[in-house]
Amino acid sequence: MPADDFIRQAECLYDRKSIDAALDKIAAEITNKLADKNPLVLCVLHGGLIFSGHLLTRLAFPLQQDYIHATRYCGKQQGDELNWLAPPHESLNGRVILLLDDIFDQGNTLQAIRDYCLAEGAAEVYSAVLLIKNHPRPKVTMIPDFVGLEVDDRYVFGFGMDYEHQWRNANGIYALPEEKKT
Repeated sequence: MPADDFIRQAECLYDRKSIDAALDKIAAEITNKLADKNPLVLCVLHGGLIFSGHLLTRLAFPLQQDYIHATRYCGKQQGDELNWLAPPHESLNGRVILLLDDIFDQGNTLQAIRDYCLAEGAAEVYSAVLLIKNHPRPKVTMIPDFVGLEVDDRYVFGFGMDYEHQWRNANGIYALPEEKKT
């Protein structure tokens, strides 16, 4: 299917205006909680990249930035075991950490990264996600500290989330057309 047809057939769940409002809300909550803590902000690659870029420009306090790369999806629509691709370059020992990721589905990836940070000596670990998925499947016990938007149990893409390694750059959050679900 040509790219223009694909994006036109997808359902736009959140447009850029809605995403910007969610980013403003998350930024205000993070500022209230972490402005005096000089956090080390870890972008969870690849999905958290666009979310992080837009969120960090809204945080007007001192922080350090780094990344961590761990994934369960590897371009697929369902996750397998966690693949650790790159640890942070900065020391986590004694630091307040803020993890930024695109979506909280069942939470396995974010929980594993949070556990890793604590094992590396982080003093506190907070997490922020653009989306949290509502579904009946069991989740891990952690809940993100800062959440922008909620989605039903559908495969979503755009604003950092991909469909078959593509469409992370879509300037909204979309659900797959019904005939594309697998």
